[in-house]
Amino acid sequence: MFIGAIARAQGNQSGENVDVRVGIDHGEFDRLLKKYVNEQGLVNYTAWKQNAGDISALDHYLDQFAAKIDTPAQGNAKAAALVNAYNAFTLRWILANYPTESIWQLKDSFPAKRHDVGARKVSLNDVEHGTLRPLIGYRAHAVLVCAARSCPPLQRFAYTADNFEEQNDRAYRAWLARDDLNKFSPHEKKIEISSIFKWFKQDFDNAGGVSKILVRYAPQSVREFVASGKYEIKYIPYNWGLNDQGSHGRNYSRAQLLLDNIFR
Repeated sequence: MFIGAIARAQGNQSGENVDVRVGIDHGEFDRLLKKYVNEQGLVNYTAWKQNAGDISALDHYLDQFAAKIDTPAQGNAKAAALVNAYNAFTLRWILANYPTESIWQLKDSFPAKRHDVGARKVSLNDVEHGTLRPLIGYRAHAVLVCAARSCPPLQRFAYTADNFEEQNDRAYRAWLARDDLNKFSPHEKKIEISSIFKWFKQDFDNAGGVSKILVRYAPQSVREFVASGKYEIKYIPYNWGLNDQGSHGRNYSRAQLLLDNIFR
């Protein structure tokens, strides 16, 4: 029951709006993602942590967000910048505390206002729940990666204003194509999908419902089956183990999640 409460809480968080300045250059973050993230969306934290130059490069990238805002970004420019910020802040938080088995083993990863944006401190919850969910709705859930193995896979590119919608679609298709994260079984008339679709049901309902989103982004080979609506939906338990290319997080259990939330 307690683990269920932890999971449900992910869909009921609040946060403050976060503005971000125009003109942030995402090129260096793009380079780092291509270097340290593999095709499965797992991160080579060991190599990254050992490379002082690339730790510094990530810090310099994030420094761009810290300055006072003269002209705030709008629309896709704001969305792309804050998706990158969320993912980059999360990566930096893990790197600062690596090795760890899960982001839940670290103190107040989501609510703490420890990240510098627009000359103030903001939290990951502010970026996700206070800003991106109101701004882009269900689209936020394929692109925000909180360092867990059950997260949508971290893409090997930085999001940009000009390509944000296409990149967002690509991230959704990549997520739904992963049969360890979302499984379509026409012969059994069953679909097993990420718990994210349950936690944030309202966001998907606002866009026409989970089924509509599944039809739009499911693999082509099962799209007719999904469009039929003749299936049972089940939700896959969330694996909060670290999205590490190495061994960390591979054996992180639901029992350990419970302990971490009691004693951390």
